[in-house]
Amino acid sequence: MLTAIIVAAGDSRRMGFDKLFTAIAGKPVIAHTISAFQRANSVNEIIVVAREDRQNEIKTIVRDRRSEKVRSIVPGGKHRQDSVRAGLDQLDSATRWVAVHDAARPLITPEQIERVFHQGATHGAAALAEPINDTLKRADSDLLVSGSVDRDQLYAMQTPQIFERQLLEDAYRAVCAENIFVTDEVSAVERMGRKVVLVVNGDFNFKITYPRDLPLADFVLKQRMDSVAT
Repeated sequence: MLTAIIVAAGDSRRMGFDKLFTAIAGKPVIAHTISAFQRANSVNEIIVVAREDRQNEIKTIVRDRRSEKVRSIVPGGKHRQDSVRAGLDQLDSATRWVAVHDAARPLITPEQIERVFHQGATHGAAALAEPINDTLKRADSDLLVSGSVDRDQLYAMQTPQIFERQLLEDAYRAVCAENIFVTDEVSAVERMGRKVVLVVNGDFNFKITYPRDLPLADFVLKQRMDSVAT
């Protein structure tokens, strides 16, 4: 049984408004994200971790769009890892695999989810990732270039990240016990000495971070819809 934890508890400080409820391609960002996991055959249930003041809106979206895989909507924490921990606390006893996904990545597709799940089920841990193609530089505090970074074998981490349940729970217990801050689940699992398989993604799956990301996401989603219609 695969349970997806969709993390939607951020405050969108860099946007200046709640990006998850901004409409793109006809529906809110978070609705696109939930829909992808709803349509993924491998996903049995969904837990949405959200800000308390937005839970009623999410419930309305779930009801109106008949997202019956959403089993619960629970409050998040101050940091992303706190929200993931809140989701882990809600897992059904039958859950064997856990997918964690950022709600602000609405371009995820069921096909991408299935690819990551296949590798996760085979190796115990897998994550979607994109090769770094830009030239990378280090800079000092004055933004003066201090050196180059070899981009060979460098990847930008994405979500979903899918793990065997016990592995992820053990990793988060260790993070909490050591009072360590991690930015994703791969970082937590790495500390356990476990290897994580990367699933290379060649399609759009960027995170909505700045206002400029919204029209691009809108364009990509509409192009996908048009290709399906034709």
